[in-house]
Amino acid sequence: MKLDNLKIYQKLDKHQVGRSIELLPNQIKQALDDSQAIEIPEEYKKCSKILINGMGGSSLGAHMVRVLFAEKLKVVFNIESGYILPNYVDKDTLYIIVSYSGTTEEPISTYLEAKKRGAKILAITEDNPKTPLYNLIKTDNIPSYIFKPTNNPSKQPRLGVGYTVFGIISLLIQAEFISMSNNDVKRCIDDLRLSAKNLIAEKPTKNNVAKKIALTMLNKAPIIVGAEHITGNLHILRNQINECAKQYSSYLVLPDLNHYAMEGLVNPKSNKNNLLFFFIDSKLYHPRVQKRARLTKQVVSKNGIKVVDYKLKSKTKLGQALEMLQLGSWISYYLGISNSVDPVKIPWVDWFKKQLK
Repeated sequence: MKLDNLKIYQKLDKHQVGRSIELLPNQIKQALDDSQAIEIPEEYKKCSKILINGMGGSSLGAHMVRVLFAEKLKVVFNIESGYILPNYVDKDTLYIIVSYSGTTEEPISTYLEAKKRGAKILAITEDNPKTPLYNLIKTDNIPSYIFKPTNNPSKQPRLGVGYTVFGIISLLIQAEFISMSNNDVKRCIDDLRLSAKNLIAEKPTKNNVAKKIALTMLNKAPIIVGAEHITGNLHILRNQINECAKQYSSYLVLPDLNHYAMEGLVNPKSNKNNLLFFFIDSKLYHPRVQKRARLTKQVVSKNGIKVVDYKLKSKTKLGQALEMLQLGSWISYYLGISNSVDPVKIPWVDWFKKQLK
């Protein structure tokens, strides 16, 4: 009954995390509208490699875009999360630096080296003239998506994924690496707005799938399982559960997990009490992967570990990725509320950054 008591949200969610999640469709539309004015130089369109550098919440969009367009992109697409610039970065590399806050230490540390090697640099960051990245890209006249996060009142990068996903997509469209139908995106936005009505806090638990799934995860360490075009979502949901719910979570990818992870279910014996496997199912997975998912659930159950699953409803890969992005965000939010924590606060991350200074 706790999740149906609207007063609890007023008490714990003082930074409008729920509102940020509800505004995901608006973030997407804003990113698409804003990016129309970005001009990409012709030489950028001739690159043979794409590298995105981002950390934590700033990198979430990159993970989603990489797998969504894996079958369509004709160039190498990698993600780097660290201080070291890979040796292959050169004048033929499209280097996209993503820092929602404009202050992320690791990617900013690679900026000058990327520039020195002649990489074609693009950037995504919020509109804040006080940040290092904002000043770098303005000084060097770097083509960028600089956004005002008006549809993310929580101000948390992990809850502004609409900006980074479609910021990256828009830059790649403008650079002619990918194409996307406006009608397909509009349909996805409409679907998200419609489904949001059944996921918001006002919708009671008995009719709210996000609340139901969150409650099954309570006091467990959720292991999220999916495949192919959804693997970016696994990464996102893992991050959101850790930060919004202050609850440990990880993920495994099919079919790779079938070659090692199942044997690790046996020990420690506390696995059956501590773990929960959350399977994200899709009819768009390869048929063999769908069969593997069914069998893997049996293996997990035979080891006494609880299995929960969700079958994606959208008809397209993009639609399913956005459906899962929306649902997963709500799940992490309700799990945080169930744990009686403020879903916006990240005290250990803040402490750690303070010590690094």
